[in-house]
Amino acid sequence: MTLVVIGPVTNDLVVIGDEKSSNVGGATYFQSFVFEEFYTDYLAVVNCDDEKLAFEFPNPDKVRIVLKQDTHFFENNYPDKNNRDVRHQLSNFCRIPIYPEDLEEILPENIDGFVLNPLNRYDFPAETVEYLKTFNVPMFLSIQGFLRVCGVKVNENYTIKLDNFDKLSTILEGASSIFLDEAEASIIGSDLDVDEMVITNGSKGSRIVGDGEIKIDAVECVNVVDTTGCGDTYMAAYISSKLRSKSSENAGRFASSIASQKIERHGPYCKNE
Repeated sequence: MTLVVIGPVTNDLVVIGDEKSSNVGGATYFQSFVFEEFYTDYLAVVNCDDEKLAFEFPNPDKVRIVLKQDTHFFENNYPDKNNRDVRHQLSNFCRIPIYPEDLEEILPENIDGFVLNPLNRYDFPAETVEYLKTFNVPMFLSIQGFLRVCGVKVNENYTIKLDNFDKLSTILEGASSIFLDEAEASIIGSDLDVDEMVITNGSKGSRIVGDGEIKIDAVECVNVVDTTGCGDTYMAAYISSKLRSKSSENAGRFASSIASQKIERHGPYCKNE
């Protein structure tokens, strides 16, 4: 059985104070490093225009590229390096949707579940989500990309605004877990047909809302180095634990610990020896 993780790989510019670095990014990219360690039977499916990006993943043999005409670009700007909860983003908002026909020859025969990581509203058309639901396996969705719309144009890119839309509740219907932050939760509300909402709040921790509410404290970081991809790391660690233990509280505590370890180094998660 295989966990299928789907969503764009990106070219990123990370700005921390006066320091700049160009990196590979995207939720599926960051999550693959966690799954490689804690849920090794996974397949990463990414949409972009550069097949060489597969070699940036921890195990290129577990990556399938859906070739498109463009690749997502993001600038992640942390103006105050001492407060990583504040981030400004720019994106090229490329339109490279993944359609059912892109996946038909890629998906494995036996599937544990799907992890969907849209980076903007165009990545997963409603027809693609409905197609994946026909497999009748757990589905874990990151909400952020579904809410993103273009803001003000800055050179060749755009600022990011968050906005709800009519089809979102239908897209989310029946999901095992949806992942979002407090700002996104305030936009979509709580009246959704999902098993649980996993809501992160940076250094303030997270909470899991299902039949009740479970609060998870953030694990304190001694040395905050790089928070880009922290939410994606949390999500992958949570899913890895939840699929095995079935406990949301255990999964939340595990995810908080792994996200804390990721923050203490540059780039994606790497096991702390």
